[in-house]
Amino acid sequence: MADISAYEDVDLEGTRLSGPACRVLCALEAAGLEAWVVGGWVRDALMHAPSHDVDMCCSAPWQQSKAALEAAGIDVVESGIKFGGITAIADGERIEVTTYRLDGFYTDGRHPEEVTRAERVEDDLARRDFTVNAMAWHPVRGLLDLYDGVDDLARREIRAVGEPRRRFEEDALRMLRAVRFACRLDFTVEPATRKALADCAPLLDAVARERVGVELQGVLATGLGGDALERYPEVMCAAIPELAPCRGFDQCSIYHDYDVYDHTHRVLTVACVLARAQDDGGTQAVAISPSLMWAALLHDIGKPQTFFKDEAGHGHFYGHPELGSTMAQKIMHRLALPNDLIRDACLLIKYHDRPLGADRKSLLKMMNRFAAEGVDTPRLMDELFDLKRADALGKSALCFEYVWEVEDMREMFHKLLEAGEAYSVKTLAISGRDLIAAGVEPGRRIGELLDQALVATMQGGVANRRDDLLRYLARTASICADAPTLSLHDSSIN
Repeated sequence: MADISAYEDVDLEGTRLSGPACRVLCALEAAGLEAWVVGGWVRDALMHAPSHDVDMCCSAPWQQSKAALEAAGIDVVESGIKFGGITAIADGERIEVTTYRLDGFYTDGRHPEEVTRAERVEDDLARRDFTVNAMAWHPVRGLLDLYDGVDDLARREIRAVGEPRRRFEEDALRMLRAVRFACRLDFTVEPATRKALADCAPLLDAVARERVGVELQGVLATGLGGDALERYPEVMCAAIPELAPCRGFDQCSIYHDYDVYDHTHRVLTVACVLARAQDDGGTQAVAISPSLMWAALLHDIGKPQTFFKDEAGHGHFYGHPELGSTMAQKIMHRLALPNDLIRDACLLIKYHDRPLGADRKSLLKMMNRFAAEGVDTPRLMDELFDLKRADALGKSALCFEYVWEVEDMREMFHKLLEAGEAYSVKTLAISGRDLIAAGVEPGRRIGELLDQALVATMQGGVANRRDDLLRYLARTASICADAPTLSLHDSSIN
């Protein structure tokens, strides 16, 4: 095998290949093959943002690459042999190795009809999507940049390799990838590529919805989904057609300075920025809640269908949260998103416009609604406040003061949590075991008594403390005609 130190001691802009990746590269080249590191690892290293995922391309057919790796004691998984790809597993690290290839015609707008092995790495790079992803690097041979990817990184631009329209006609999903990369890297899409995005957006109809869902998840995870809506509306509306009627939809309200679509992109932006600032002071990158992002994106999706004007010409959207929740559920199911994510986002949408006060009764009632759905109630309540706050800041200046009311709600909510207030049977200070120990026969009556205790403590009739709740039930349980008398001995509550 070639001297691995020749690879381990060389870096690209300060980033070195991992030991396992060097081992794979050595094994391939020791067998007389040519191999390069390609794709995201190269791009990220040039941006001083090291990536842990390493992709390589190799001059040999996958069978020959596999044999070379296995001869060097490296395990191989035949992960994508239809397209010339295998996965090398070295010291627990997975490295994708793909044969130099030329793509045939894309008859379905997503996959090449056939894949032909190419003789040169230059041919392989020519088929790639964007210039920043079309560079190859080797520890000895250096950087191969045929399409000015380095300059595009410096300009912070996403540009298609070759003719943009052809790239998107080959694989329509590349349009969403362009948007995702632009958001992830905080780049812009260069003008010719951007025009092709708008022109080719309808081609997304041919792409499987679950693949669209994956890319949209990636866009929202960047925290710049609002920018995506603003800059690339044709692509985003092709990905979610229900967004299209929101564009230019005048809300006819003094409380709204923007149409439904512009309001949405502002809410999505503000929800992300303020959530991050609240999490860590805005000094570090933090994970943004997917349910909050999807709720912000779809919170007003029901407005166009519920709009009407009163006699004075003022616009109203009665019932739009409920309809929006139903529409969002269908959209997210269509995109094959996780069921828990769909549930949480749709609950936020359903209640985002529901009147809520900074008082104990109102907040506990909302907490109880969430708890009844089996969600992480404290997290979702905070996300509801985030959404309400962003919604207010996306309207007109007349609504900005509502932000302070929302923060009063949040403060009171956290006080309720700290005080141990009950908002569900699970958060009661007593359980079925306590009731059985106090003499209640196991059965349906246990649940009825716990519900009774919950109502009483939520209404302020009794504190959420074990002894107080048991005494309350002992005093009141016999009121119902079918209820047995709850007999409590002093020893059971001490």
